[in-house]
Amino acid sequence: MPSTLIASSESNPALRTEERAGKYLVFHLGKEEFGIRVLKVREIMGIQGITAVPQTPAYVKGVINLRGKVIPVVDLRLKFGLPEIEYTQRTCIIVVQVQADSHGMMMGIVVDGVAEVLNLVPGDIEDTPDFGQGVVTPYLLGMAKIKGKVKILLDIDQVLTSQELHGIESVLQ
Repeated sequence: MPSTLIASSESNPALRTEERAGKYLVFHLGKEEFGIRVLKVREIMGIQGITAVPQTPAYVKGVINLRGKVIPVVDLRLKFGLPEIEYTQRTCIIVVQVQADSHGMMMGIVVDGVAEVLNLVPGDIEDTPDFGQGVVTPYLLGMAKIKGKVKILLDIDQVLTSQELHGIESVLQ
């Protein structure tokens, strides 16, 4: 299913490097390492029973009960077009607070494993490279270069679009 993307310079002006610096939770999807702002993370839990919800996209694994609150769970592997794998003991759910338009929403994201928390300074972060016309990545904050490796910094609010979040919310209500 092709997706329509909007150039990040039009929809979300690039943040200055100083604004992107700070603490990031680093996690794995396959061989790649990604980071999300620690301030967005509410909890990290092992994989647990996820209740499937009909009529949702394949990357929406379903919902979990988090202390009496039902929250949607998205498999980031599937969202990013990576092959589905069996969950292991290292697989976990990161509960994040995402901003959908004017209100916040709790959501679980399934990742292959959590690595570490990094404190990134402006010198560690580079802008996202230009991948050519027609390829835009509004969900990327930038690239962190740490010890010779590149970590992809995600804007978790942009990973799922507002339209997708509203679709998930409407199914849950």
